[in-house]
Amino acid sequence: MDFGGFGPILLDGAWATVKLAALSLGLAFVLGLVGASAKLSVHALPRAIGAAYTTLIRSVPDLVLMLLLFFSIQMLLNRATDFLGIAQIDIDPFVAGVLTIGFIYGAYFTETFRGAFLGVPRGQLEAGAAFGMSGWQVFRRILFPQMMRLALPGIGNNWQVIVKATALVSIIGLSDIVKAAQDAGRSSQRFFFFTIVAGAAYLCITTVSHFVLARLEIRFSAGTRRVTA
Repeated sequence: MDFGGFGPILLDGAWATVKLAALSLGLAFVLGLVGASAKLSVHALPRAIGAAYTTLIRSVPDLVLMLLLFFSIQMLLNRATDFLGIAQIDIDPFVAGVLTIGFIYGAYFTETFRGAFLGVPRGQLEAGAAFGMSGWQVFRRILFPQMMRLALPGIGNNWQVIVKATALVSIIGLSDIVKAAQDAGRSSQRFFFFTIVAGAAYLCITTVSHFVLARLEIRFSAGTRRVTA
């Protein structure tokens, strides 16, 4: 297959996309755990903050949020540097992409984990505490493994969406697979070919992800029986 010398650029773009998606997933995972804990809190303030977070993020399009967060943070940095009299600090597109996508999809992970938390029988947690386990031990040995088994389908769906959402970051200057394909197509006048290449790259990423997630489901389902009709 003739890439016209753009193969290394496309590979770099694909690698940037994988790194961006993986780091965004990690951030979204952490924010989801925190958000779910907040929404399940017995205190009103954390519940209100968690509800506001998920409601806002799920109501506004991802592209609008990305532009708003990226340019708002840059404007705040510009004002701060002007006030302090120091050189302007430009946000790195990769860091901005990770923070923005992670923040956006943290809201979706919040709902995924909240449902998974509620799916674990409370009696098991109480039994762990009765056996003298600390809160962290109850979480690590009882709650987290069962929660992950229940949450993995939702995590898998969110991951696939995060991978596709990385394409939006090209609008803020990140050289991901989409921007690499656009640059290659513009330079060679082969827009359709390089767009197909970008689509194939996403297909490869999601296909590999499917097998990894399937293995994780097997791992966290160990010791449980599947219900058959």
